[in-house]
Amino acid sequence: MFPVPHSTLLMTDQSLLSKMKTVHLSLESLRTELQSLQYSFSCDDSTSNPEKEEIFKRNEQSIELGLGEVQLLIALISHLKSIDIERQKLRIQVKRLCEESSWLRDELQISQEQLLNSELKVVQLEEEKKQMEFAASVKKYDDFLEGEEFSEKFGDDPAFDLFPEDETAERRLSKTTPTPSQNYADYEVSARLRTIHNLAIDYASKGKYEVAVPLCRQVLEDLQSQHGREHPDVATMLSILAMVYRDQNNYKEAIKLMNDALEIWVRCLGECHPSVAAALNNLAVLYGKTGRYKDAEPLCKRALAIRENVLGGFHPDVAKQLNNLALLCQNQGKHADVEVYSRKALEIFESQLGADDPNTIKTKCNLAACCLKLRKYQEAEQLLRDVLVRTQDKEFEDVSNGCSKPTNDDNASYAKTGAWHETSAVHSPTVRSILKHMATLYQKLGNFEVATKLKNGQFKSKEDILAVVDSN
Repeated sequence: MFPVPHSTLLMTDQSLLSKMKTVHLSLESLRTELQSLQYSFSCDDSTSNPEKEEIFKRNEQSIELGLGEVQLLIALISHLKSIDIERQKLRIQVKRLCEESSWLRDELQISQEQLLNSELKVVQLEEEKKQMEFAASVKKYDDFLEGEEFSEKFGDDPAFDLFPEDETAERRLSKTTPTPSQNYADYEVSARLRTIHNLAIDYASKGKYEVAVPLCRQVLEDLQSQHGREHPDVATMLSILAMVYRDQNNYKEAIKLMNDALEIWVRCLGECHPSVAAALNNLAVLYGKTGRYKDAEPLCKRALAIRENVLGGFHPDVAKQLNNLALLCQNQGKHADVEVYSRKALEIFESQLGADDPNTIKTKCNLAACCLKLRKYQEAEQLLRDVLVRTQDKEFEDVSNGCSKPTNDDNASYAKTGAWHETSAVHSPTVRSILKHMATLYQKLGNFEVATKLKNGQFKSKEDILAVVDSN
């Protein structure tokens, strides 16, 4: 075997291939020459010489081995050359792909920017459309809302109100407690703010807070520019915006805005104005939502004192405030105070609205629950039976219909409950509350059979419930 010099490794493939071919030719010539010498030797020397024959044979084998190695190297160099050519082709392809990838990334970035701009334009157009719809709604309400009663209700919480609309309360207030500024002595909520309130309720109920919040803030800025910070309209708008945030569960911002509104109302309308009572109540509700019952209770008591002073001790709004106060005490475990406030509220509702009014029935049911907490089981049973007797038959219509014919909307609930009465009972909160409290009552009395029937049974009328209760 012929060793390859180190310098050969540094040669190019072409020169190395040329050298190998030259070596191959040299070895071929050497083999031919060796064969010629061997032939001449055999002709000249008639006697065999094993030693010379061995030398010839050994040299011939070395030449053959060298030729084989050279041929192998030539094949290897050719193969490496083809591999290198393929590698170069692949490099060119990779380079081209990298360039295409870079171009595609640039195109993607441009497309994303164009998409973002398009989305921004769509949002802007939607906002402009909603602003135009809002302006049209304001114009419509300004034409037809004159004299319409202003709703005190916002969202799903009946304890949250905005402004009192009782004219008798306003007249009594003007006679008993003058406001600090005579400019606001006859202040009334404008039709425009009534419209804003109604629209805020509508947008919030649909979850369109991205519309409700900017609209309220824009109106607030307009009012501040027009009247300054210290104006009842500004306080009104702050309260409306607070309710929107409250409906988003953003209680921190809602509490801040409601505190600002309360301060403005106190400075503009005085400590004993119904609007101040409404703000105190709303602030108490917000504190209650965040679990700050101790902070909410004194606010609720202040609101109660104002309403008792302005409306008198036997007004339904006073009873509602008493119910709110009872709820705060209940959350603090003050069941004795709950009983006092609930009894007073029940007395007012029964005297002013009658025993069959929904407010009366609800308050009586709450009082029964309080009696359960205080272990006054006999009185709780009497209250619950009275509530059940006075419950309207329509409260059982959903339950009755639900047992015989389910609706498509009930399919998911039915899969979980396995009974149509449990699904439809959701639509009758009064019946559900009565059954819950009665089941708790009889469980505490040790009558587990009746408690189980009330808890798991299906009832089409109040007579069915009374039959279960009277069966033992």
